[in-house]
Amino acid sequence: MTTPQAHEQTRILVQAAAQVCEDKKGEDTRILELDPVDSGLADFFLITSALNERQAQTIADEIEFKLKREFNVYPASVEGRREGSWILLDYVDFVAHVFLAERRAFYDIERLRKSARPLTPAEFDAELKTALAAKTRAARSKPAPAPAKAAAKKTASKSAVPKAKSPAKKSATKKKAPVKKPSSSLKKA
Repeated sequence: MTTPQAHEQTRILVQAAAQVCEDKKGEDTRILELDPVDSGLADFFLITSALNERQAQTIADEIEFKLKREFNVYPASVEGRREGSWILLDYVDFVAHVFLAERRAFYDIERLRKSARPLTPAEFDAELKTALAAKTRAARSKPAPAPAKAAAKKTASKSAVPKAKSPAKKSATKKKAPVKKPSSSLKKA
């Protein structure tokens, strides 16, 4: 199971890949948030359609290039790049599928993954922004632990009860003997 931080990072990668699909004129781009119970390893599927093989290859190449350049992330495997009718980029936590429209209709992955929650890139983007804003608010509302400990130490050192001197210090401190006044017998002689 992925940690919330890893899941958030995966969402950012999926968002970047979806943006490439939009920029390269991919059609009907969808993001499927897969049910963790039946999804296996991946958390998301990104699915888009291309009009021809050349456009499909361009979209797949650009997804790979952008994720390498901006996030230093490489696909675990790439399938179908040479044919271009269905290109699959497996990033383990998410899988990008770039289909020709007729192949997408034939395989209908959205129908096969009935438990998945389909999202448009705009809906996905809005959810990600909301989640990041909530995380930011939560982080800002928490007091910083280090200054609180330092303040506690300062108040403890300025307590009203004076500290007792250690026995070693008492023995080191010697009291001077009082000076005796000359006796009156000395003055008479």
